[in-house]
Amino acid sequence: MNSDLINQLNVELGANGLPYTLPIHPNLVHLTIGLFIIGITFDIVGVLFPFQKWVFKFLAITVERANFFDVGWYNMFGSTIITFFTVAAGFYEMLLATPPTEIKSAWGLQAMQTMLWHGIGGVVLLALFVGMTMWRGWQRFVWSKDSDTEVQWGYLLAGVAIMFLMFLHGTLGAQLAAEFGVHNTADRLLKLGEDLNTMLK
Repeated sequence: MNSDLINQLNVELGANGLPYTLPIHPNLVHLTIGLFIIGITFDIVGVLFPFQKWVFKFLAITVERANFFDVGWYNMFGSTIITFFTVAAGFYEMLLATPPTEIKSAWGLQAMQTMLWHGIGGVVLLALFVGMTMWRGWQRFVWSKDSDTEVQWGYLLAGVAIMFLMFLHGTLGAQLAAEFGVHNTADRLLKLGEDLNTMLK
């Protein structure tokens, strides 16, 4: 965004181009990703539990199938809640971004195209997370009342497909930081000609 417009906000931006030391969005992103992947993984283990039961018995781990489904449900629910804050922080930090205009990413996209696709992708993933949580809740509280298995294979396959979308979406975010230097403190300091060794002491 135009630096004159940012100055109208009367905020003092640091070396990373933000009014605070550490970017919020990348930190929340990793929490979102971790919770989602753990949720789907534990549901997969829960579905495959009868085939793996001997492994837990051999390792002397006392666990029941329902425990895996509990972890799957609470992590999926948690990932959706966190993602609202992740997307909100992402849009705020994107408004303060001033990436170079002459560079193209490894995918051949310019900074604005990368930011737009990353922003749209974030909203799409949020919608998918909400849908997955609703689907997961329906399976937990309605569908599986008379079943040992709490989730359907279609749900698990959808979760794996969303993980692939998260990989593509995350790559766009990584390109913004690594290739365009968006809110990357070290990148900004190097462009200003600062010595990172003295700045970190």
